[in-house]
Amino acid sequence: MGDHKEQQPVRVGAAVRRRRRALELTLAVVAERSGLSVPFLSQVENDRARPSRTSLEKLADALRTTAVELLAAADPAASVDVVRAAHLPEGDFDPRTRTLVRGHHQLHASEFTGDHDAGREFQHRNDELMYVADGAVEIEAEGRAYRLGRGDTLYLTGGVRHRWRATVPDTRIIVVAVAEHIEAVQDRSR
Repeated sequence: MGDHKEQQPVRVGAAVRRRRRALELTLAVVAERSGLSVPFLSQVENDRARPSRTSLEKLADALRTTAVELLAAADPAASVDVVRAAHLPEGDFDPRTRTLVRGHHQLHASEFTGDHDAGREFQHRNDELMYVADGAVEIEAEGRAYRLGRGDTLYLTGGVRHRWRATVPDTRIIVVAVAEHIEAVQDRSR
């Protein structure tokens, strides 16, 4: 078992369906234009069949796009990515940040060890969860201060301005946030 990312091929079905519907085409029309059968196209759209490179190019032509564009719009298949713990020296209060999730995903997760610029204010578009793995922090959000110790969590909805500081050496917090490119924000004014 390696530490590299294990990933299956992308699932192109949803991208094909979105493109076909955007063009207001039926499966029968796409089948006629591409020379592929309706049952096969249905299986592709439902990710029960993977088109060959030739079939994907025929399908792309029928949808007035390219195979590259369909693949770029495809959903990633299930993946597993192991991020191994980095060796961190004991007793050092220098700030360290480690990304826990690599790549372009719906969630971002980072581990912060030590202190950082306590004056730096954050405001994220989407929701965020802060978990204290070791030590203690003080978080200022919405004009209130929250003291969190080991095992405590703080949930912030998108748009909340906040800052934090470690109050104990070697504090370690995990921050998990919905990625900025995700439209997860709802109109909270209602």
